[in-house]
Amino acid sequence: MNKMKAQLFYGPGDVRFEETDIPAVGPGEALVKIKSALTCGSDLKTYKRGHPTMIAEGSVFGHEWAGDIVELGNGADGFNIGDRIAAVNSVPCFKCYYCKLERYSMCENLVYNNGAYGQYIKVPADILSINTLKIPGHIDYSAAALLEPLACAVHGIDESDISEGDMVAINGAGPIGLFFTALAKLKGAIVISSDLSGERLRAAKELGADFTINASEEDDQVRAVKDLTDGGRGVDVAIEATGFPKVWEMTVLMARKGGTVNLFGGCASGTSITLNTKLLHYSELTIKGVYHHTPYYVRKAFKLIEKELIDTSKFITSNMPLDRLIEALELMGRQKGIKYNITM
Repeated sequence: MNKMKAQLFYGPGDVRFEETDIPAVGPGEALVKIKSALTCGSDLKTYKRGHPTMIAEGSVFGHEWAGDIVELGNGADGFNIGDRIAAVNSVPCFKCYYCKLERYSMCENLVYNNGAYGQYIKVPADILSINTLKIPGHIDYSAAALLEPLACAVHGIDESDISEGDMVAINGAGPIGLFFTALAKLKGAIVISSDLSGERLRAAKELGADFTINASEEDDQVRAVKDLTDGGRGVDVAIEATGFPKVWEMTVLMARKGGTVNLFGGCASGTSITLNTKLLHYSELTIKGVYHHTPYYVRKAFKLIEKELIDTSKFITSNMPLDRLIEALELMGRQKGIKYNITM
């Protein structure tokens, strides 16, 4: 058998459930039978408007997965057929200007790997050797498949300079915002979670959020956050996890003087925001963007999963078969559920 079922991306809004060739494995590579593939906001964006990494018409997309190795190419050292593994979707080159600065998420030659929404996926040699980890027996495939988004959030939380007792506002209670909530609580923060979805805010509460704000019920979301802080000054750290320019602007306004603002959510290409220069200058705000993951954060995230320090069950709403992927993505787009576990 050299064919598999997969969801193939032909263009924005055009994804087809078809048969395609099982990838051929080369030196240092692995072929993996997918056991769990998760839906993701990035995949929803890909389905709706495309993605720079999806350049070949009829490509399998999806990038959060875990599975079993069924074939190994020559030189794929350190792995065996039958190994349960999870891998992230890219690896840096370690040679370019930014890699030499150890800014690996900025690598100019990132090697990406999509293909989770198929029965099999090929893992390129560099990703296999650097960003692939063996899943211990006590961890479910769906929990391990959270590795990539959790690694991104661990990177983001590390760059947010949170100290114990800090008040942290997290705008957005989708998967990334919920990871931020759980990670901020591990650092001893007092967390304010804001979202439009009551269902997602309940999940934030279960993951430790001290306060929740339903943005659909607030005329002034910034004031609602500040009213929860001492003297209405604003939070120590404000994190944006929605990818909407309007929310970026509100997030900046939620921080106290000298506070840190992490604009993490990726906005649509070509969008911009407006900042009050007086506020930025005289309040001495630190505003930063954080992108993607690095091999270091991949391993930090995997330890959190392995030690069960993150309640991964809160992120999986339900199981859905591969032929219902678009239905699952559309549910995510309507803020119904957190993530869906796509089964083959």
